[in-house]
Amino acid sequence: MIRVVVVDDEQLVRAGLRLILEAAPDIVVVGEAADGAGALEQAHRLHPDVVLLDVRMPGIDGLTAAPEVVAAGPKVIMLTTFDLDEYVHRALRAGAVGFLLKDTPPRELAAAVRTVAAGNAMLAPTVTRRLISSFAERGPARRDAARQRLARLTARELEIVREVGRGHGNAEIARRLTMSEATVKAHVSRALAKLQAGNRVQLAILVYDADLL
Repeated sequence: MIRVVVVDDEQLVRAGLRLILEAAPDIVVVGEAADGAGALEQAHRLHPDVVLLDVRMPGIDGLTAAPEVVAAGPKVIMLTTFDLDEYVHRALRAGAVGFLLKDTPPRELAAAVRTVAAGNAMLAPTVTRRLISSFAERGPARRDAARQRLARLTARELEIVREVGRGHGNAEIARRLTMSEATVKAHVSRALAKLQAGNRVQLAILVYDADLL
């Protein structure tokens, strides 16, 4: 079972997220919290696999708490109402591997939790390109450094990493490039290792830094 903690300052939102997630046979919500301090306490005490962390909360908000929650061990998915919340960049730099809007369909929310629990990144498709594009710090020096790193990849690996930068998942990349999903996954894993990147979000940022899209 995938153990999840839900963190949001609105009780009705927490209750709704719990109902959605626990409708899935492989997910259990082991705790709830109303602010960042509670998120950190539950991360240490309950050892969840995934924490759904609201961006904006009174007291210690999700962005402030994210680095410490990540350091405690669980994977973090940031939740927000705003699809252009630039402060989410801080959470991504801190190691959060998911960014979803609160109007994400229930089925996709459960799928995102599974994806993140398995060690992959998950960004809302509607905001992936804008979010990472604005997050990337471009400029000649950074572009050249990013391209130098990407030069470690084979032509095929680079092709797949560029698709990651466009916000596509493994299944979509496999369809677009006419290969099996397992092959795509293997190429992504090798690219992560060669580039010493922690997750797909970091791959995508590197592609944008290199100005390859």
